[in-house]
Amino acid sequence: MKVLVINCGSSSLKYQVLNMENDSLLVKGLIERIGANGSVITHEKIGLGDKYVLEKPLANHREAIQLMIETLLDPWHGAISAMEDLGAVGHRVVHAGEKYAASVLINDDVMTVLEECVELAPLHNPPNILGIKACKELMPNTPMIAVFDTAFHQTMPAEAYTYALPYEYYEKYKIRRYGFHGTSHKYVAERAADILGVNLLDLKIITCHLGNGASVTAIKRGKCIDTSMGFTPLEGLVMGTRSGDLDPSIVSYIRDKEGIHLHDVIDVLNKKSGVLGISGISSDFRDIEAAVEEGNERAALAIKVFAHKVRFYIGAYIAEMNGVDAIVFTAGLGENSSKLRSVICAELGNLGIKLDLVKNNVRGKESIISRDGSKVAILLIPTNEELMIARDTYRIAKKYIENGIKIS
Repeated sequence: MKVLVINCGSSSLKYQVLNMENDSLLVKGLIERIGANGSVITHEKIGLGDKYVLEKPLANHREAIQLMIETLLDPWHGAISAMEDLGAVGHRVVHAGEKYAASVLINDDVMTVLEECVELAPLHNPPNILGIKACKELMPNTPMIAVFDTAFHQTMPAEAYTYALPYEYYEKYKIRRYGFHGTSHKYVAERAADILGVNLLDLKIITCHLGNGASVTAIKRGKCIDTSMGFTPLEGLVMGTRSGDLDPSIVSYIRDKEGIHLHDVIDVLNKKSGVLGISGISSDFRDIEAAVEEGNERAALAIKVFAHKVRFYIGAYIAEMNGVDAIVFTAGLGENSSKLRSVICAELGNLGIKLDLVKNNVRGKESIISRDGSKVAILLIPTNEELMIARDTYRIAKKYIENGIKIS
C-alpha cells in the first residue's frame, strides 16, 4: 500500500508518499504561500536527482491539494498512476484534547472533536481541518487517518497533567498539560529500543526533541508519564523564540510597565523571547554558536540558559522515573549540534550519563554517543514523524479494508 502523509499549516502544505511494503519514501514536497502572492510548490522524487519547482497562484488549501494531486500523478515527477494507488491519507493533527489517545479513522464524529479543539490550538487545528476537508472532497473514496501530536501524552497520570488551579477550570475548560511533539517522541523511543536491542517495555527513556520548538518527555515502559510542554507549546524549555517556563506574574508586570495589551505580551513570549530574546541575535542556534566563537557574551548566555533548562528537565524526569536507561537527542538541534549536546551532558556524569566526545562528533546519523561503560546510554536518533504517521495510517486503514468495514 502507498500512503500519502499531509501536514497542513496556515499557509503551507508538506506532503510525502511512502511505500509501506518497505517503509520507503517515494516523493516529498512543500507548497508555500497558500493564499498569498508567489505560491510555489517544491517537489522531489526520491532517486530522480533534482527538484521540480512551479510557481502557481493558489487561493486556498483546496487548490493547493489539487496541485499536489496533479503533481503526484505526473508521469515523470509523480509516484502514482491513478488515485486508486493511494491506499490511505494520514493527516498530522496537532490537538485532540482528551478525546483520543491514539490515531483514528476520520469520520463525522472525529471532525466534530477537531472543531471543538480549535480553541485549544487556534493556530494549528484550523489549517489541519482545512486540509482534511479538501482531501475528503478531492479523494472521497480514500480512507483518511488523523494522527495527533497530543495523543502519545494522554498516558500521563493526573498528577503530571493537572495544574494547581481551581479544579473547576479543568472541568469547565479542560485546562491541563497536554504536551506536543508526541509523534516524534514516540518514534525515537521505539527506535532507541531497537538500537539497544531491549524491549521498550523494559526501558526508562528521556527523549529530548530539540529544535526551534523543543520539549523533553519521560517515557516509562513505552508510555509517556510526563512532558515539558503544557496547555500550549509555550511552556517548558527555553526555545528559539519562546520563553518557556516563567513566573505568571511577569505577564501582567510587562503589560503594565510597557503599556501594552495582554495579547501583545503573549506575542512577545511566543515570538520575541527564548534564545532570540536573550542573545539579541537570532533564534537559529547556528548563528548563536557562531557569535559565541566571536566572544559574544549574550550569545554564550543564551546557550547556557537553554542547556540549563534541558538538564533541569532531565534531572526531574530521572527522579520521577526513579532512574533512566537511555537519553535520546533528536530534531534539528538535537541531531546536528554536537557542541550543545556536549554542554547539556557535561554536568551529568555523577548520574551515570557520560558522553563520549569522539562519538559525539556526528550529525544527523543514528548513533550511540555515550562512553563505553556509561550506565546510561546516550543516543542521537533523527526523528521521522512522517514515517510514524504513515505507519499508523497503514495499520488502521489496512484493518478496515481487510475487515470490509465502510470507511467513508
